[in-house]
Amino acid sequence: MNDNENRLPVTVVTGYLGSGKTTLINHVLTANHGKRIAVIENEFGEIGIDDALVISAEEEIFEMNNGCICCTVRGDLIRILGNLMKRKDKFDYILVETTGLADPAPVAQTFLVDDEIRSQLKLDAIVTVVDAKHLIQHLDDVKQDGVENEAVEQLAFADRVLLNKIDLVTDAEREEVVRRIRLINANAEIIPTTMSKVDLDRVLGVGAFDLNRVLEMEPEFLSDTEHQHDLSITSVGIDCEGEVSVQKINEWLGWLLGERGTDIFRMKGILNMWGDNRRFVFQGVHMLFDGTPGQPWAEGEARRNRMVFIGRNLDREDLERRFKSCLVSETSK
Repeated sequence: MNDNENRLPVTVVTGYLGSGKTTLINHVLTANHGKRIAVIENEFGEIGIDDALVISAEEEIFEMNNGCICCTVRGDLIRILGNLMKRKDKFDYILVETTGLADPAPVAQTFLVDDEIRSQLKLDAIVTVVDAKHLIQHLDDVKQDGVENEAVEQLAFADRVLLNKIDLVTDAEREEVVRRIRLINANAEIIPTTMSKVDLDRVLGVGAFDLNRVLEMEPEFLSDTEHQHDLSITSVGIDCEGEVSVQKINEWLGWLLGERGTDIFRMKGILNMWGDNRRFVFQGVHMLFDGTPGQPWAEGEARRNRMVFIGRNLDREDLERRFKSCLVSETSK
């Protein structure tokens, strides 16, 4: 067995906000593959939500919540990877899930320019999850001069593209999405999926990352190049106690999606609904919304409402005020 085969494989999972990355991680963690997998996940948001959305499993999840994994937390990523390598209970595989606003290039660089990491880990593939319903909208997003389009970058560096949510588009729309992907990346394998369900043999242990191909596309790939994010895209986190009125929250979310849906790239949260002992878990992408009762609240657990909104030109005070108006007052109980 050569040195390359001795190194632990790493898959970087990327994709724009709401594409289905967390759903893919859940699929990997619950599939019957017999492997021990470590997941490193990063959120763009003030409040960590994904730790509650990711299904618990024997695998371990390490969460970084410092913003963009491609710039501010690279040292954090190297530290966590280093700690993983020192553990006696070894993993078979590592998944690194980036925030939806990350350029995957600096993440991939971590496994190529750091000598200690490179000697023990190998970058197996960059898997980009895309939302078939909304991808073109994000590819055509007009950016300021010098601001990169993350949706384009994520496709450009992909070794595998999961064309997710194909149940939400027509055959003609799907063909156009594939055409647009091919204009950016002619080589990546495109795998159609619904709910990010994919044969894991097509995305894990595939040996698809090719540094020479990347260098042809991006000669400066191994250099530390600066990039600028769209500053109009921000995150608003809400974290508060209280019980939520079903009628009021439905009215507010209906209004929010109808009036501001195009500016809300992603929203997700866990709510404490009045009269229900279960957490209410919701996720939304633009005007699409999905909410279901989840696990019961644990005895003695603080029943906090936690939400994150990610989008363009968000009004923090207005979001907080309108949500708090949905809480049930003591007098109305």
